[in-house]
Amino acid sequence: MLQKSLPSGCVLRRATSADKWSIRLLVLSAKLEPTQLRWQQFWVIECNGDLVACGQLRNFAVAQELGSLVVKSAWRGRGLGTFLTQHLIDTATQPLYLECLGQRLAQFYSRFGFVPISYEDLPPSLQRKFGFSQLVKRLIRVPVVFMKYRVDTPDI
Repeated sequence: MLQKSLPSGCVLRRATSADKWSIRLLVLSAKLEPTQLRWQQFWVIECNGDLVACGQLRNFAVAQELGSLVVKSAWRGRGLGTFLTQHLIDTATQPLYLECLGQRLAQFYSRFGFVPISYEDLPPSLQRKFGFSQLVKRLIRVPVVFMKYRVDTPDI
């Protein structure tokens, strides 16, 4: 069951310019790709005055990417990542994609309706963005998984 509320003392909010270094440090601590981090695209969770989670929606031609989702290690296991992921899905205005490393993360995102897709099924704008990931996936077998959010539609 997906988390519907945040722990006491925690708030979800849009990032502000004052958050940009905290966001950068969170992303670097998770060893995620730190380029193109525009604080304006981020949502953050602040708990007791401390920024403990972040995630962004990046806009591309005919698509959005859910990316840079990080929860501070001391705050993991409390539903913050689940809450933030669902909020980003609900906020998206275009078809939503992501890239993640490994089956554990792919299983996490599959709970929300993301399904693995091939690199060739990505929109051209995301193929350009994920081109390097595809190269290392093929050359040195890095377990990169490309995923698309699929809204369940009832049978007609």
